[in-house]
Amino acid sequence: MGEHLETSLDQAFFALSHRTRRRMLTQLAGARETRVTDLARRHRLSLNTVSKHVVVLERARLVKRRVVGREHLLRVDPGRLTSAERWIRYHRKFWTDQLDNLAKFFEAKGAAHHE
Repeated sequence: MGEHLETSLDQAFFALSHRTRRRMLTQLAGARETRVTDLARRHRLSLNTVSKHVVVLERARLVKRRVVGREHLLRVDPGRLTSAERWIRYHRKFWTDQLDNLAKFFEAKGAAHHE
């Protein structure tokens, strides 16, 4: 895995590690675009606090911001989530296969023991 991908995944998983940012992403996923002020109101947080969370999401490239006049509009950028999903899928398969092989090993040992 390349260093760039590792850094990208680190940023994505760091951004997803906070409950408020996950909730924000869920809200953003349900809308085409959402104003930063609406996120603040919805989560009952100050605009400054929401802005800090949004910056983390932007750095992880999980959201994109569009500025129209004084309004800052956000939308989910699913590309980075796709990379994280691929990483999780690969590791889930790897560990599932390992555990299945271990179960087969113990089943064979148990069957041999009973003979």
